Amino acid sequence: MFTKNSKPVSLLRYWTVRYLITLCCGLVIIGVVSAYWIKYAATEKQLEVTRLFAEEVADRVVDDEGKLLVGASLHQVLDNRRRFMGVDRNLLVFIENRQGELIYSRPGQLPAALQQNLNRLLAQADQADKVKQPNGDTLYVVKKNLEFNDSILGKVILLFPETDIKVSKEELQYLVIMLGSLGVLGWAVIYFHSRRLSEPIRNVVVAARQIVEGNYEVPIPKAIKEREIHELVYTFKEMADRLRQLESMRTELLAGVTHELKTPVTSISGLVQAINDEVVSGDEEKEFLQICLKETKRLQNMVEDLLDFNSFAVGAIAVAREEQNLGKLLREIASQWKIVQDADSVSLCMNIPERETPILVDPGRVQQILINLLNNARQATGEGGKIELSLYETPADMRVDVKDNGLGIPPQEQPLIFERFFRGSNKKEKVRGLGLGLSFSRMIAKAMGGELVLKESTPQGSTFTLILPKESA
Repeated sequence: MFTKNSKPVSLLRYWTVRYLITLCCGLVIIGVVSAYWIKYAATEKQLEVTRLFAEEVADRVVDDEGKLLVGASLHQVLDNRRRFMGVDRNLLVFIENRQGELIYSRPGQLPAALQQNLNRLLAQADQADKVKQPNGDTLYVVKKNLEFNDSILGKVILLFPETDIKVSKEELQYLVIMLGSLGVLGWAVIYFHSRRLSEPIRNVVVAARQIVEGNYEVPIPKAIKEREIHELVYTFKEMADRLRQLESMRTELLAGVTHELKTPVTSISGLVQAINDEVVSGDEEKEFLQICLKETKRLQNMVEDLLDFNSFAVGAIAVAREEQNLGKLLREIASQWKIVQDADSVSLCMNIPERETPILVDPGRVQQILINLLNNARQATGEGGKIELSLYETPADMRVDVKDNGLGIPPQEQPLIFERFFRGSNKKEKVRGLGLGLSFSRMIAKAMGGELVLKESTPQGSTFTLILPKESA
């Protein structure tokens, strides 16, 4: 149950906002990683240029005889080369001889605090790629040995502060533009797709409201490519069609039940009134009473059908299985049914094998199903009709076919014949009843683990099949 604080929001807003939050978080992470990578790439680039400058210094300091040239003019030469190579920044240049003694540094370049800790700083530079200044700043270290004829004459040590590593504004601008473009594009994509996704669902909601108001004509939207949404929409459409059919049958049921119950009540009332008013007497009075009893019995049967159906609908179908010879049971049921029929009104042909066909069934329930099927076949064929009762076996079950040579069931009515209270157009005007027979029979068949199906129906007749599973006795 929703409260004011948990009011649901639209699908479009829900997913767009959450995707946008997720997208922003992802872009922030990508931006941080990208910025770190740009800084790392800039650092590696400057280190590489500094290494090239260190090699240049090494070539300038060692002459052709293997002597170190560290005269007063060296710093001017190195400054020119430094500016030419693009390393014109706060670069500290130191040169040590073979004994580790400092023989050159930039004159007037070293701060006082650095000058005081120079020896410790150079000692650290020999062991690491980064050193810390007394003020906490980090200095990158680049070293290059001074070599001549495979012998080491000394070492060039270059130091530059981490703050000298600059990331170009163009790279940062490109990064911001790229992330911003991805954000806008991602938001537009999810907005478009969320809107496209929510549209058919919104149509289903509108259709559901129409159904609540009693309008079952739900329009089908244009073709939907997403399988799940397509199944949702078309399943909803099928549900609406089903509800429309049930509503139609409910209306027919009310009219039919009213008519079926009203007719015997009216007949009984009129006959009893005639007897009470002494309009009839003698044999005619007895005849009227017999008619009243007959109508009362029919009224009782209809009420019992409604009560039984209510019990069956909630699953309260009692089934007492016992081992039966199905062929023998079918012959007994068919013979009993034939006895109560007019001798020449219908022809019943039985194709039942003589061999034993043991099976676990409830004989009373099987009789209920077959009597109903035979009565329906009798009503479908009319006088002089032909009914065929057949028993045959499959690897998984035993099957009983009841076939008639009537007019068949119209194709548009065939999916509805097992619906409760449904009565076909061929029976409405000819046979009185509530339309529960086939629905009863299918429920009973399922309660025994089987099924009742319409095998085929053509203008030449219909065939119903009772399927009973094989079970060892």
